Amino acid sequence: MIEEFNYLLRMIALGAGLMLLAQIVANSVRTAIKWPLVGMIVGVIGYLVNSTPLAAPQGIFDSLVDLVSLSTPFFIWLFARRLLERDPDRRVIIGAAGVLLFAWFIANFLPWTQPVGFFVVHLASLALIVDLVRVGVFERDDDLVEQRRTIRLWLPLLVAAQAASILIFEMIEVIGAVDERSMIAQLINSIIIVVLMLFAGLAVMRTDPELLLETERDHAPDKEEVPALDLSPSETVLHDKLTAAMKDGAYREPGLSIAGLAALLDTPEHRLRALINQRLGYRNFSAFLNRHRITEAREKLSSRDDVDMPVLTIAMDLGYNSLPTFNRAFRSETGTTPSEFRRLAITDGTVELEKATVQN
Repeated sequence: MIEEFNYLLRMIALGAGLMLLAQIVANSVRTAIKWPLVGMIVGVIGYLVNSTPLAAPQGIFDSLVDLVSLSTPFFIWLFARRLLERDPDRRVIIGAAGVLLFAWFIANFLPWTQPVGFFVVHLASLALIVDLVRVGVFERDDDLVEQRRTIRLWLPLLVAAQAASILIFEMIEVIGAVDERSMIAQLINSIIIVVLMLFAGLAVMRTDPELLLETERDHAPDKEEVPALDLSPSETVLHDKLTAAMKDGAYREPGLSIAGLAALLDTPEHRLRALINQRLGYRNFSAFLNRHRITEAREKLSSRDDVDMPVLTIAMDLGYNSLPTFNRAFRSETGTTPSEFRRLAITDGTVELEKATVQN
């Protein structure tokens, strides 16, 4: 009876996964998150095929399906990071994929290394899940999109809990604390998979389309865009206070948060958050701060009077806690490094600088 119920649950999860996959492919989901989401669903389907006794593949096909199923945590991590607009560095993505691929290879084709490959795959996957929870929960205050702030409370934790449960379950099986032939153990694992699949479907159907579908909005307004403001009287007063604070250099305060700025302006945080997001068009508070900080940085780097001022000093004066953080923010805004920007501005003249800015 338990075995039949276990098999039924897996077939339900498999069918739900195929339906969800068709829905994602058919809709105009943003490219940046579409393929990680597809990879996540395909990975879960691969896991179902690979772990179901009546459908388990054999031979080389078994190894390929195993690779697909083991990629699930990687795609969960990448999908959620991009949904939350915290796209990891390309080198980190390649490195994580490389570690998982290498560990899968030695686990499947170098049997004398066992169980090294198995544990490397699972520990690396758990590290990705931990990073997802860190970004989703501990960077929530920077998010200005209210719908996405709500998602941050449950998406990383629930998805991570389900994926991590499966990873930990499999590692316990290898250690021997749980017999993989136990019907109760398999049933618990199947329930976890079904909950994960249903949760993913619920997340896709109930999430604000702006977060999933193609949209003209980006992390921050375009460099040349001047938002057409249609403010209420209270918003006008708050906007004037915000503008004055920015002109006074409030953005230079190290570690400034949306709560700190709201306290400085003597206004409720939710009102300030709504103004910056819904009226000024910024999706993250850090993007709002960076726009002001990088504007001043460009002025200092272009100034002949400040030509001997170290880039680190400029970064610290603007409120950044480290030079790498400043460099990443500056490159994101201008497409070049601070040092190269200074060289173009002072040595090669403003013509080349304008060409570089247009190209980026």
